[in-house]
Amino acid sequence: MNTDLKIDPPLGEMPLTETVIARIRSNAAAHPEKLALVCGAQRVTWGAFDLRTNAVANLLLGVGVQKGDNVAILSANSIPYAELFIGILKAGACVTPLSSMASPEALKKMLVDCGAKAVFVAEQYAPLVEGFVADLPLRRFSIDFEHSDYAEFETAVRAEDTTDPDIPLEMSDAFNLIYSSGTTGTPKGILHNHQMRAAQMERVSPNGYDDNARTLISTPLYSNTTIVAFIPTLFGGSTVHLMPKFEARGYLEIVEREAITHTMLVPVQYKRIMDVADFDSFDLSSMRIKFSTSAPLRADVKADVLARFPGKLIEYYGLTEGGGVSVLVADEHPDKLHTVGRPAPNNDIRLIDPQGREVPQGEVGEIVGRGPTMMAGYFGRDDLTADYIWRNAEGDVYFRSGDMGSFDADGFLVLSDRKKDMIISGGLNIFANDLELVLLDDADVTDAAVIGIPSADWGETPLGLVVLRDGATRGADELMTTANARLGKSHRLSALEIRDHLPRSTIGKILKKDLRAPYWEKEPT
Repeated sequence: MNTDLKIDPPLGEMPLTETVIARIRSNAAAHPEKLALVCGAQRVTWGAFDLRTNAVANLLLGVGVQKGDNVAILSANSIPYAELFIGILKAGACVTPLSSMASPEALKKMLVDCGAKAVFVAEQYAPLVEGFVADLPLRRFSIDFEHSDYAEFETAVRAEDTTDPDIPLEMSDAFNLIYSSGTTGTPKGILHNHQMRAAQMERVSPNGYDDNARTLISTPLYSNTTIVAFIPTLFGGSTVHLMPKFEARGYLEIVEREAITHTMLVPVQYKRIMDVADFDSFDLSSMRIKFSTSAPLRADVKADVLARFPGKLIEYYGLTEGGGVSVLVADEHPDKLHTVGRPAPNNDIRLIDPQGREVPQGEVGEIVGRGPTMMAGYFGRDDLTADYIWRNAEGDVYFRSGDMGSFDADGFLVLSDRKKDMIISGGLNIFANDLELVLLDDADVTDAAVIGIPSADWGETPLGLVVLRDGATRGADELMTTANARLGKSHRLSALEIRDHLPRSTIGKILKKDLRAPYWEKEPT
């Protein structure tokens, strides 16, 4: 990477000396009979987990994978996925988890871009790569099926030596490579190194991950949302419970049956869980901390979670790339549920205008931040990395978030919108999130999105898209009239449509690009 792009995150006074893998090794030695992984009826002890991950590492080394090489996984959450994740790291390689939401075209671009030396594929996602994977210069392993184009993972790993290869790791070595889940264009790989992941472990003890935690993982392991709960639990020597596919009532059944103590959920999951008809019949008293991230959790949902779901509720605002992180301990600040909290320790978050100047207190600006957890850069793309950086007067590197926000008088961060989702109508900036909150305040609306659509008079104009509760009878015109009565004249919806559902990614983000596409496809570019 260009030395001008050296990021140098602020790590505080204590140097990082222990990698995640070093701690995982010592945890296995300290309590080999303790449970490390649970997935349905499968249970794996720390001792067995240690041996299996050693075998995975030796398998990779035996087929020519070298330190720093990228090794890809395409699978739902499973015991083999967890074993592969840690085994790849023990081999000194870089975990490259692929999104099952990506198109075949995008997956091919990702595998070519990262130069993966091997890929491990689960049967349910094999059709996504069947048209090209055999033509790529990489080793192919099937996780749970037999096929002539693949070596069978289970057979291969059982034949391997279970002695730890003990590959030396440096903090600057690659840890994981996470690709954006877009379906077109050039892939954008976010590279995290061992230093970044080690810096995240500072919160392991304060959050109780090292106190016999039982963490329920129900979002995909290809997402950073999941990794920031998966890795701390293993670093803490505790137990990870994996859900291959999220289902709200099934989630509650696992929490009750397994006495789950920790969980990471995204906002759409919280809403579905709290809407389970017999939610209050479940014994959830074991829960200590519930985390939320990936998108803003609505204030009314936070309030409902605090009222009915035991344990603390902590919301993180941050990016897969890292940079500035803010934290809201919701139960300690019930009057700040409309915010995403204050900057985390050793994190600095600032707000800038389009010219890169900091905005005055209380005004909206683009969020930029720096902190101990920052990516090493976009893989092989110094140009994209350079575009992502803002520097203060001292030359320190901050990452541009693309999000807009403001600080209230108490220093709590209030999100406004994604910069790219802001609607510019007649020269006025309209934050879609402001309109969405008004729509969601309607008792008949269960989900809502606002997008900009072409307008001959205004350039673009806001369109509301809503999903109604079962039994609602009001029409689009009545819903729009109610909403517009609460909005300023320049911010009113020009139209409203009722939808059966709104498209979301697997971690719950509304896919606004997909919603906008039909309205803009005939517009000149």
